[in-house]
Amino acid sequence: MTSRTLASLMLSTVLLACACAPMHARDVAIAMPADAAQAGLVDVRSFVPDAVLDIRYAGTHNFVGDRIDGYGAPRCWLHRPAAEALAKVATDLRSEGLRLHVFDCYRPARSVAHFMRWARDVSDQRTKAEFYPRLEKNTLVPDYIAERSGHSRAATIDLTLARCDAKNDCVMLDMGTPFDMFDVRANTDDPAVSAAQRANRDLLRDAMQHHGFANYPMEWWHFTFKPEPTPDTYFDIPLQ
Repeated sequence: MTSRTLASLMLSTVLLACACAPMHARDVAIAMPADAAQAGLVDVRSFVPDAVLDIRYAGTHNFVGDRIDGYGAPRCWLHRPAAEALAKVATDLRSEGLRLHVFDCYRPARSVAHFMRWARDVSDQRTKAEFYPRLEKNTLVPDYIAERSGHSRAATIDLTLARCDAKNDCVMLDMGTPFDMFDVRANTDDPAVSAAQRANRDLLRDAMQHHGFANYPMEWWHFTFKPEPTPDTYFDIPLQ
């Protein structure tokens, strides 16, 4: 993205404030460019064509139990530097018979608002058994669900690894918990996982860190490319 384009985006910024905290432009800027290209986002499939895209929020198999606002298609968009780094990760792993299995990439700001509406509706417990069996729903904010997500800055990705055979039949590695499990067992270094699960988590983390992605310690699947291309900007472009 050119500095002129970024400046244009920031001029069209809408400010969103949390009612309970002072408003700081650094962490509340939401840009709404016309499309992904104007925002400097690219389709990851152009860089990692064999990635398995299992974009959960474009369907109903997620902690909300519904398709999430803003996910009009199961697409994976990131800033180009993050996508290029991810391609290097995929190249390293491919020789070991492994592929990237992607759950989420760029996430529109309106999608995060959908999460917050769900979190406030404590009567909706449809997904508790699968996604937060040991927690009460009213405790999920802010540790697990926040009013703003780094995914909306388009340099964060949620993923796992899959082992594939000669027929391209792939099976996800056992990481000890499912994606989006709200539980300490999903912490990357949780001591309760088995040795094999620990090795699989380490394999994913090491491969991602080698090319500039930092893991979020509470979620073994969550990685952010550093330095982020637009660390002060949250985007709200629908996936389509």
